[in-house]
Amino acid sequence: MNWLKEFKEFAVKGNVVDMAVGIIIGGAFGKIVSSLVADVVMPPIGLLLGGVDFRDLSITLKQAQEGAAAVTLNYGMFIQTVVDFTIVAFAIFMLIKAINTLKRAEEKSQPAAPPAPSDEVLLLGEIRDLLKAK
Repeated sequence: MNWLKEFKEFAVKGNVVDMAVGIIIGGAFGKIVSSLVADVVMPPIGLLLGGVDFRDLSITLKQAQEGAAAVTLNYGMFIQTVVDFTIVAFAIFMLIKAINTLKRAEEKSQPAAPPAPSDEVLLLGEIRDLLKAK
């Protein structure tokens, strides 16, 4: 029964919930970027290269036979995936760079907290307060 309580505490913590939200939004962002690459970026690049559709680029390793499909190496899809990854990585880099810039600006705007007094200073303060009370 104790492990159930521990799991509940773990699952309800803010960090876990934040991570779950981030994963869901990241998945949706990945779909948007995939569509951007497949539907917006790659067609003009294919047109510039002579009307090539990258999804159709492949090497046939074994021809189709009766009851068996052809075995192909789809390097065009790989190129699209690499472009997807590059765009996602760049977008995440820019986001993290912006967050770090905001954090640095926030740290500069906040004055540094004075260091905590040492044990001796605290003890002397207590002695002073006791002497005042007498």
